[in-house]
Amino acid sequence: MKDITELRAKRFYDKLRKKVSKYCGKYSDIILLAPDLFMLLVRLMKDKRIPAEHKGFLAATIAYFISPIDIIPEALFGPFGYTDDIIITVIVLNKIINEVSEEVVVENWSGRGDILALIQNILTISRKIIGKNLNILRKKVGLK
Repeated sequence: MKDITELRAKRFYDKLRKKVSKYCGKYSDIILLAPDLFMLLVRLMKDKRIPAEHKGFLAATIAYFISPIDIIPEALFGPFGYTDDIIITVIVLNKIINEVSEEVVVENWSGRGDILALIQNILTISRKIIGKNLNILRKKVGLK
């Protein structure tokens, strides 16, 4: 039997997939990645190759993803509200790639496309999307 954490993650994934699946507004190519990025965070939490310090960043990012209180709230902006969740996710993933291993990220990715290229693309445009709030966002998950 699957553990309860995995089942809860799958339920959130399914709800998230439904919320963003028909979105075709600004940054839709990035917003449609939200469910797969969320599952990547969950898989990395379970991966024994990830050190405890980095799991803390992953846990904070998962909590931020689930929380209704964030910089761009989904309740007000619909699926566009996931852009801040996605940006903080790629910042944390980039930290893991640079400090742990890019292979562990690639091996846990089940979404479409090259995850390493996607991360770089989103990092490049993140300031354009959320501007000065980027530093606030980094602090929310313990990054300075």
